[in-house]
Order: sequence, then C-alpha cells, then structure tokens
Amino acid sequence: MLPSSEEEEVAIADYYRSQSPDASVEFLQKVYSESVIGHRHDVWDVHASDGRWWVITKPTNLYSQDQFPNMDLAVTFHMGLCLRIPRGQRQQIEATRIHPFGSLFSAISETGSALAQADDAAAFRTIGVRCRENLLEFIHAAQDVGDWGDDRPKRSDFRAWSDLICNTIMPGSKFRERRRLSKVALESAWTFTNWLTHSQSATWHDAEAARDATAYAIETTVSVILRHLRGVPEQCPDCGSFGLAPEEGVNTEAPEIVWERPVCGDCGWTGEAIRVGERSPEDLMELIKREGETGDECGVLARPLTGIVRPSG
Repeated sequence: MLPSSEEEEVAIADYYRSQSPDASVEFLQKVYSESVIGHRHDVWDVHASDGRWWVITKPTNLYSQDQFPNMDLAVTFHMGLCLRIPRGQRQQIEATRIHPFGSLFSAISETGSALAQADDAAAFRTIGVRCRENLLEFIHAAQDVGDWGDDRPKRSDFRAWSDLICNTIMPGSKFRERRRLSKVALESAWTFTNWLTHSQSATWHDAEAARDATAYAIETTVSVILRHLRGVPEQCPDCGSFGLAPEEGVNTEAPEIVWERPVCGDCGWTGEAIRVGERSPEDLMELIKREGETGDECGVLARPLTGIVRPSG
C-alpha cells in the first residue's frame, strides 16, 4: 500500500461513484504508481458493493478485476488506451498550447536545420541573422498577446521589451532569481547573435552556441508567458501539488472555439477556462476513421483474455 492523502481518496471515490452511481465504495487504497514520460499513473484497488476494480489515473479510468485479475495487465491496457490518441490530435493539441508562438517555434526549428548545412563563415553569420530574427519575432509575438501597459517601447527594441515582459510575468522579490535567469538568457542570446552576424572569425561551434542560446532563452520565457496569460498557479491552491496539467475543452454551441484550464492531477482542482484558439472546419472533422461492421452486442473479456464471453440474457 502506498501513502495517499485524504483529498486523493475522496477524488477516487467520487470518480468511482460518478461511473457507478448505484454502487457504494467500501474500501480503497493506492497500491502502485508508475511514471511514464513524466506522467505519473496511480493504481487504486477499489472495493465496492458491485465488485472490485482497478482505478488508474491520468487519464482516470476503471477496470473490473474480474476482467483484469492481474494489475500489470490492467496497467498495460491503460497505457495502450493512452497511446491510442491519434497522432494528428496530439499535434493539434500541442499546436494550440503554444499558440500564438507556433510560427516562432517553426522558425527556430528551421534555424536548426540550416545549422546542420552550415559549412563556412558566411553560413555561420547567416545562422546569427536567423537567431536575431527569431528573437525579434519572439518579442513581436509577445507584444500581440499580452497586456503590457500603456508605456510600451518601440516594437523592435529588444532589450526594453525583454525587461518589460520579464518584469510583468515575474514580478516582485519572490520571482527575483527566475526573472534574472530569463533576462540574462535573453540579453546574452541577443548580444551573442548580433556579434555572430558580423564576425569574420566565427566557427560552426559559435553558430551552434547562438542557436542553442536563442532556443533556450525563448522557450524558457514563452513557458512563463503562457502560464501567466492562462492564469496557471505555481502549484495547486487546494492541495499544494505541482502536478498541474492543461485540459482542453469546447462548448458544443461553439465547437470551433478552443478553451483550456489547469487541472490538478492529484485532487481534481480546476482553474478558470481561458480561450486559447480556434479550430478550422477541417480540424473539426472526425480524426479516427473506422471500417467494418459495428453492433450493439456487448462482450466481456474472459480469463486469461484469450476469448470473449457474451453476456447471457
């Protein structure tokens, strides 16, 4: 048995009752936890009036222990469901989350591709030019999505905008060192890439350093900007957990509008939903296409899961 908080137990019990309203939970305990690519999946053994169940989190789902007598089998099946999310859908979600910085990250990727082909001083200087353009595109994109007050610097004043952005999204003494990290990273990338654009003695390693410094400075700061714009707290205000993840949703009356809110994976707390983008009519088309017959008959997996037992009656 693994340690668990009262909030976790309440959340699991509430989830189970939401799936089986006529049943009651008699006993539950967390028995296993596994982290896969940074996502923790907890396994709960739930004893209810209608049988015993495995409840596995992120995303939360339940499995009858009559059908899955072996916990490892249930975990493996659960992971398979997670991986079955279509690749196209995952790409859409990720593109939505970095909007409106999507074109910026595409430009950074193109800079990396150009670096792989660079083989002389002129090409190395071109990498510097690209990196400088990436940095300017970053502050331009940030200007268009945030509320930075009335006293705004000139649009391409990189240093002034870097200071204003960092001071706004990381204010006060609490964020002093984080703010300094972003400022130093942005300033260093800007200074180095400007040097590289005019250097006659630059090497491939200089170009690589410019690309890496630029990508690091932008990615680090964009992450904070998005959390700031979407009202994501440092940790869950209810249970203190750092296990916050974005949850996407739509209103059925306006399915083209995409909303997102932070959700605590430990206690279920949810933040305010923020409009983050729109889907085109093509995006709203079904992402999974199936062929073959479908029917209303139900099937129950039989031990050892080598055949199907059809319910009688």
